[in-house]
Amino acid sequence: MRTNRIRTTALAATALVAALSLTACGGNEGTKSAGPAPAATTESTAPQTPQTSETTAPPAEAPAGTASTPAQGKHAGGNGDKGTHSGTETATQASSTARTTCTTANTTVTVTKVPRPINHLLLTLKNTGSGLCDAYYAPHLGFDGAQSVFPILKDSKPQAVVTLAPGEEAYAGIGLSGEPGQGKLYKSKNLSVFFAKKNGSTYDTPAKLKLPAETYWDDNGFVTYWQSDRANALMY
Repeated sequence: MRTNRIRTTALAATALVAALSLTACGGNEGTKSAGPAPAATTESTAPQTPQTSETTAPPAEAPAGTASTPAQGKHAGGNGDKGTHSGTETATQASSTARTTCTTANTTVTVTKVPRPINHLLLTLKNTGSGLCDAYYAPHLGFDGAQSVFPILKDSKPQAVVTLAPGEEAYAGIGLSGEPGQGKLYKSKNLSVFFAKKNGSTYDTPAKLKLPAETYWDDNGFVTYWQSDRANALMY
C-alpha cells in the first residue's frame, strides 16, 4: 500500500511538472505572439508621413507666390517710368537749348480760303526747323501795298504763347471784312506776313504769299493771335 502511495505521489508530481512545463511553453508562445505588436505600431504611424507633407505644403502654394510677383513687377515698372520721365526731361532740356522765335528761317506759312465762316481765310504756320519755336502775339499782315497793319483781334489772345515742336502747326484766322456795307472793299492778290518778336516788335523780312482768287477786304477786318488749334482760329 505504501509503495502504491509513493508511486501515485510520484506520478502526481510528474504530472505537475509536465503541466508547469506546458504552462511555461504556453507563456513563451504568448510572448512570441505578442512580438508582432511593434510592427503593427510601425504600420499605424505610416499615415503620418502625408500629414507631415501637408503641413509643409502651404509655403509652396501658388497664391503666396502670386501675391509677391505683382508687387515686384509694379516696383520694376515704377522704376521704368522714372527712367522714361528722366529721359523726357533730358530731351526737353536739349530742345530748350535750341529754342527760338518762329520766323521765315524756320517755318513755312500758307493761306487758304475756308467755307465757314464766310469771308474768312486761314493762315497755317508750320515749324520746319530742328528745335522748338515760339509763335509770339499775332501775325502782322499787309495786303499788297497797304500802308497800315491789318487790325489784330485782342479778344483772341491765348492763355500762353504757342510753342511748336518740329513738324507742328499753329493757326491764325483772318476775318476779311466787317458787316456788309460798312467799309470800302479792296481787292488784293498778295499778302505779306510779318513775324512778331518776344518784345512785340516785328522782323523786317516777311513771308510773302499769294492770296486766293477774288480776295476782298476792308478796314473792319481782323487777324487773330496764333492759336494751337484750327477751330479756335476760326471761331471769331
